[in-house]
Amino acid sequence: MKWITRERPKIDRIACPWLIKRFIDKDAEIIYAPFDDVKTKAKKFNATPFDVPDVEFTHYGDNCTFDYFVKKYKIKDPAIHTMAIIVRGADTDRHDIASQASGLWAISAGLSRNITDDYQLLEKGMEVYDALYTWAKYLQKEKHTQNPIEHLLMDVYNKFLKQKPGTGRKTPVWAKELKEIIQDQIDTNLSLSLKEVSKGLSIHPSYVSREFSKYFDDLSFGEYIRKLRIEKAIQLMEQSKYSLSEIAFLTGFSDQSHFNRIFKKHTGKNPSIYQKNPPKR
Repeated sequence: MKWITRERPKIDRIACPWLIKRFIDKDAEIIYAPFDDVKTKAKKFNATPFDVPDVEFTHYGDNCTFDYFVKKYKIKDPAIHTMAIIVRGADTDRHDIASQASGLWAISAGLSRNITDDYQLLEKGMEVYDALYTWAKYLQKEKHTQNPIEHLLMDVYNKFLKQKPGTGRKTPVWAKELKEIIQDQIDTNLSLSLKEVSKGLSIHPSYVSREFSKYFDDLSFGEYIRKLRIEKAIQLMEQSKYSLSEIAFLTGFSDQSHFNRIFKKHTGKNPSIYQKNPPKR
Protein backbone atom coordinates (compact mmCIF):
# COMPACT_ATOMS: atom_id res chain seq x y z
CA MET A 1 0.00 0.00 0.00
CA LYS A 2 1.19 3.52 -0.79
CA TRP A 3 0.92 6.50 1.54
CA ILE A 4 1.64 10.13 0.66
CA THR A 5 2.13 13.26 2.72
CA ARG A 6 3.81 16.67 2.74
CA GLU A 7 7.54 17.02 2.19
CA ARG A 8 10.08 18.11 4.87
CA PRO A 9 8.70 15.94 7.69
CA LYS A 10 9.47 16.51 11.37
CA ILE A 11 7.12 14.78 13.86
CA ASP A 12 3.82 13.32 12.60
CA ARG A 13 5.14 12.67 9.09
CA ILE A 14 7.95 10.53 10.51
CA ALA A 15 6.02 8.97 13.40
CA CYS A 16 3.10 7.87 11.20
CA PRO A 17 5.26 6.14 8.58
CA TRP A 18 7.09 4.37 11.41
CA LEU A 19 3.76 3.19 12.85
CA ILE A 20 2.56 2.08 9.41
CA LYS A 21 5.69 0.07 8.67
CA ARG A 22 6.04 -1.46 12.13
CA PHE A 23 2.39 -2.21 12.97
CA ILE A 24 0.18 -1.88 9.88
CA ASP A 25 1.99 -2.76 6.64
CA LYS A 26 5.72 -3.55 6.73
CA ASP A 27 5.93 -3.29 2.94
CA ALA A 28 4.22 0.12 2.75
CA GLU A 29 5.68 2.76 0.44
CA ILE A 30 5.91 6.30 1.81
CA ILE A 31 5.85 9.21 -0.63
CA TYR A 32 6.69 12.83 0.18
CA ALA A 33 5.45 15.61 -2.10
CA PRO A 34 5.05 19.41 -2.06
CA PHE A 35 1.98 20.46 -0.08
CA ASP A 36 0.00 21.62 -3.11
CA ASP A 37 0.71 18.37 -4.99
CA VAL A 38 -0.18 15.82 -2.31
CA LYS A 39 -3.81 15.17 -3.31
CA THR A 40 -3.08 15.24 -7.03
CA LYS A 41 -0.23 12.77 -6.70
CA ALA A 42 -2.31 10.66 -4.32
CA LYS A 43 -4.72 10.00 -7.20
CA LYS A 44 -1.90 9.52 -9.67
CA PHE A 45 -0.07 6.93 -7.54
CA ASN A 46 -3.21 5.46 -5.95
CA ALA A 47 -1.79 6.42 -2.55
CA THR A 48 -3.59 7.32 0.67
CA PRO A 49 -2.87 10.91 1.79
CA PHE A 50 -2.17 11.65 5.44
CA ASP A 51 -1.36 14.61 7.69
CA VAL A 52 -2.85 17.14 5.28
CA PRO A 53 -6.17 19.00 5.65
CA ASP A 54 -9.47 17.51 4.52
CA VAL A 55 -8.43 13.85 4.37
CA GLU A 56 -9.32 10.95 6.65
CA PHE A 57 -5.88 10.49 8.20
CA THR A 58 -5.28 13.89 9.78
CA HIS A 59 -5.63 15.89 13.00
CA TYR A 60 -8.91 15.79 14.94
CA GLY A 61 -9.38 18.28 17.75
CA ASP A 62 -6.35 18.17 20.04
CA ASN A 63 -5.17 14.86 18.59
CA CYS A 64 -2.60 14.51 15.84
CA THR A 65 -2.50 12.14 12.87
CA PHE A 66 -0.54 9.53 14.83
CA ASP A 67 -3.47 9.34 17.27
CA TYR A 68 -5.86 8.68 14.40
CA PHE A 69 -3.76 5.83 13.03
CA VAL A 70 -3.71 4.21 16.48
CA LYS A 71 -7.48 4.55 16.78
CA LYS A 72 -8.25 3.54 13.18
CA TYR A 73 -6.22 0.35 13.33
CA LYS A 74 -7.18 -0.41 16.96
CA ILE A 75 -3.59 -0.74 18.13
CA LYS A 76 -3.74 -1.86 21.78
CA ASP A 77 -0.02 -1.98 22.61
CA PRO A 78 0.44 0.13 25.79
CA ALA A 79 3.86 1.30 24.58
CA ILE A 80 2.25 2.77 21.46
CA HIS A 81 -0.27 4.62 23.61
CA THR A 82 2.59 6.03 25.68
CA MET A 83 4.31 7.12 22.48
CA ALA A 84 1.09 8.67 21.17
CA ILE A 85 1.03 11.18 24.02
CA ILE A 86 4.67 12.09 23.40
CA VAL A 87 4.14 12.47 19.65
CA ARG A 88 1.01 14.55 20.24
CA GLY A 89 2.82 16.83 22.67
CA ALA A 90 5.75 17.33 20.30
CA ASP A 91 3.63 17.76 17.18
CA THR A 92 1.17 20.26 18.71
CA ASP A 93 3.64 22.21 20.88
CA ARG A 94 2.02 20.97 24.10
CA HIS A 95 5.18 19.82 25.81
CA ASP A 96 3.43 19.85 29.19
CA ILE A 97 1.47 16.65 28.46
CA ALA A 98 4.62 14.48 28.29
CA SER A 99 8.07 15.26 29.65
CA GLN A 100 9.65 13.56 26.62
CA ALA A 101 7.78 15.73 24.08
CA SER A 102 10.25 18.61 24.10
CA GLY A 103 13.14 16.18 23.60
CA LEU A 104 11.40 14.51 20.67
CA TRP A 105 10.76 17.90 19.10
CA ALA A 106 14.40 18.96 19.58
CA ILE A 107 15.76 15.77 18.01
CA SER A 108 13.25 15.88 15.13
CA ALA A 109 13.91 19.53 14.36
CA GLY A 110 17.65 18.93 14.42
CA LEU A 111 17.40 15.92 12.10
CA SER A 112 15.23 17.87 9.67
CA ARG A 113 17.75 20.70 9.64
CA ASN A 114 20.73 18.37 9.13
CA ILE A 115 19.21 16.03 6.52
CA THR A 116 17.77 17.61 3.37
CA ASP A 117 16.67 14.39 1.65
CA ASP A 118 13.22 13.41 2.99
CA TYR A 119 13.71 9.68 2.44
CA GLN A 120 17.07 9.66 4.17
CA LEU A 121 15.43 11.65 6.95
CA LEU A 122 12.71 9.00 7.23
CA GLU A 123 15.34 6.27 7.45
CA LYS A 124 17.09 8.01 10.33
CA GLY A 125 13.77 8.89 11.95
CA MET A 126 12.72 5.24 11.92
CA GLU A 127 15.69 4.50 14.19
CA VAL A 128 14.62 7.28 16.56
CA TYR A 129 11.11 5.84 16.87
CA ASP A 130 12.44 2.31 17.21
CA ALA A 131 14.45 3.57 20.18
CA LEU A 132 11.48 5.47 21.62
CA TYR A 133 9.31 2.35 21.33
CA THR A 134 11.93 0.23 23.12
CA TRP A 135 12.06 2.80 25.91
CA ALA A 136 8.24 2.90 26.16
CA LYS A 137 8.03 -0.90 26.11
CA TYR A 138 10.84 -1.87 28.47
CA LEU A 139 12.72 1.06 30.01
CA GLN A 140 10.26 3.63 31.35
CA LYS A 141 11.30 2.96 34.94
CA GLU A 142 15.03 2.89 34.23
CA LYS A 143 17.22 5.81 35.30
CA HIS A 144 20.45 6.99 33.71
CA THR A 145 22.08 7.23 37.14
CA GLN A 146 20.94 5.86 40.47
CA ASN A 147 18.74 8.43 42.21
CA PRO A 148 20.06 11.49 40.29
CA ILE A 149 17.38 13.79 41.72
CA GLU A 150 18.09 12.52 45.21
CA HIS A 151 21.77 13.43 44.88
CA LEU A 152 20.88 16.87 43.51
CA LEU A 153 18.52 17.52 46.39
CA MET A 154 21.19 16.53 48.89
CA ASP A 155 23.61 19.01 47.33
CA VAL A 156 20.98 21.71 47.70
CA TYR A 157 20.25 20.64 51.26
CA ASN A 158 23.88 20.82 52.35
CA LYS A 159 24.62 24.08 50.53
CA PHE A 160 21.55 26.10 51.40
CA LEU A 161 18.90 24.53 53.63
CA LYS A 162 21.04 22.93 56.35
CA GLN A 163 22.73 26.19 57.31
CA LYS A 164 21.38 27.71 60.51
CA PRO A 165 20.91 31.46 60.99
CA GLY A 166 23.88 33.15 62.55
CA THR A 167 26.52 30.70 61.34
CA GLY A 168 29.16 31.76 58.89
CA ARG A 169 28.64 34.71 56.62
CA LYS A 170 25.37 36.59 56.38
CA THR A 171 22.98 34.89 53.95
CA PRO A 172 22.36 37.15 50.95
CA VAL A 173 18.82 37.96 49.82
CA TRP A 174 19.19 35.92 46.62
CA ALA A 175 20.10 32.80 48.62
CA LYS A 176 17.03 33.21 50.85
CA GLU A 177 14.83 33.54 47.79
CA LEU A 178 16.52 30.53 46.21
CA LYS A 179 15.83 28.51 49.35
CA GLU A 180 12.12 29.34 49.12
CA ILE A 181 11.98 28.50 45.41
CA ILE A 182 13.75 25.18 45.97
CA GLN A 183 11.46 24.22 48.85
CA ASP A 184 8.41 25.12 46.78
CA GLN A 185 9.64 22.85 43.98
CA ILE A 186 10.37 20.01 46.39
CA ASP A 187 6.94 20.24 47.98
CA THR A 188 5.29 20.36 44.55
CA ASN A 189 7.26 17.51 43.01
CA LEU A 190 6.94 15.16 45.96
CA SER A 191 3.34 15.97 46.87
CA LEU A 192 1.83 15.96 43.39
CA SER A 193 -1.16 18.08 42.46
CA LEU A 194 -4.68 16.72 42.27
CA LYS A 195 -5.43 19.38 39.66
CA GLU A 196 -2.52 18.34 37.44
CA VAL A 197 -3.27 14.63 37.85
CA SER A 198 -6.91 15.24 36.95
CA LYS A 199 -5.85 17.25 33.90
CA GLY A 200 -3.73 14.34 32.68
CA LEU A 201 -6.70 12.00 33.11
CA SER A 202 -9.15 14.48 31.51
CA ILE A 203 -11.38 14.06 34.57
CA HIS A 204 -12.66 16.86 36.79
CA PRO A 205 -10.65 17.19 40.06
CA SER A 206 -13.79 17.08 42.20
CA TYR A 207 -14.75 13.69 40.74
CA VAL A 208 -11.26 12.27 41.29
CA SER A 209 -11.28 13.61 44.85
CA ARG A 210 -14.70 12.09 45.58
CA GLU A 211 -13.97 8.69 44.05
CA PHE A 212 -10.27 8.37 44.95
CA SER A 213 -10.66 6.57 48.28
CA LYS A 214 -12.66 3.74 46.69
CA TYR A 215 -9.60 2.53 44.81
CA PHE A 216 -6.69 3.67 46.98
CA ASP A 217 -6.80 1.91 50.35
CA ASP A 218 -9.77 3.98 51.58
CA LEU A 219 -7.51 7.05 51.73
CA SER A 220 -8.01 10.55 50.39
CA PHE A 221 -5.65 11.84 47.71
CA GLY A 222 -3.60 13.80 50.25
CA GLU A 223 -3.49 10.88 52.72
CA TYR A 224 -2.36 8.49 50.00
CA ILE A 225 0.45 10.79 48.88
CA ARG A 226 1.62 11.20 52.51
CA LYS A 227 1.55 7.41 52.86
CA LEU A 228 3.82 7.08 49.81
CA ARG A 229 6.19 9.69 51.23
CA ILE A 230 6.43 7.80 54.51
CA GLU A 231 7.08 4.55 52.61
CA LYS A 232 9.87 6.33 50.74
CA ALA A 233 11.27 7.56 54.06
CA ILE A 234 11.30 4.01 55.42
CA GLN A 235 13.06 2.82 52.28
CA LEU A 236 15.74 5.50 52.73
CA MET A 237 16.17 4.51 56.39
CA GLU A 238 16.79 0.91 55.42
CA GLN A 239 18.91 1.46 52.32
CA SER A 240 20.93 4.62 52.96
CA LYS A 241 23.04 6.39 55.56
CA TYR A 242 21.11 9.65 55.45
CA SER A 243 20.28 11.38 58.72
CA LEU A 244 16.63 11.74 59.71
CA SER A 245 16.70 15.44 58.87
CA GLU A 246 18.06 14.62 55.41
CA ILE A 247 15.39 11.93 54.92
CA ALA A 248 12.69 14.38 55.98
CA PHE A 249 13.99 16.81 53.38
CA LEU A 250 14.24 14.21 50.62
CA THR A 251 10.66 13.10 51.16
CA GLY A 252 9.27 16.62 50.96
CA PHE A 253 8.57 17.53 54.58
CA SER A 254 9.09 21.18 55.42
CA ASP A 255 10.67 20.51 58.81
CA GLN A 256 11.73 17.73 61.18
CA SER A 257 8.78 18.10 63.56
CA HIS A 258 6.28 17.80 60.72
CA PHE A 259 8.06 14.68 59.48
CA ASN A 260 8.13 13.17 62.99
CA ARG A 261 4.42 13.77 63.51
CA ILE A 262 3.31 12.30 60.16
CA PHE A 263 5.73 9.37 60.46
CA LYS A 264 4.43 8.44 63.92
CA LYS A 265 0.84 8.74 62.71
CA HIS A 266 1.53 6.18 59.96
CA THR A 267 3.84 3.78 61.80
CA GLY A 268 3.03 4.28 65.48
CA LYS A 269 6.71 5.07 66.21
CA ASN A 270 8.96 8.10 66.14
CA PRO A 271 11.43 7.98 63.22
CA SER A 272 14.43 7.72 65.57
CA ILE A 273 12.97 4.68 67.35
CA TYR A 274 11.91 3.10 64.07
CA GLN A 275 15.37 3.56 62.59
CA LYS A 276 17.05 1.87 65.56
CA ASN A 277 14.59 -1.01 65.71
CA PRO A 278 12.96 -1.54 62.32
CA PRO A 279 10.26 -4.24 62.16
CA LYS A 280 11.36 -7.62 60.89
CA ARG A 281 10.22 -8.45 57.36
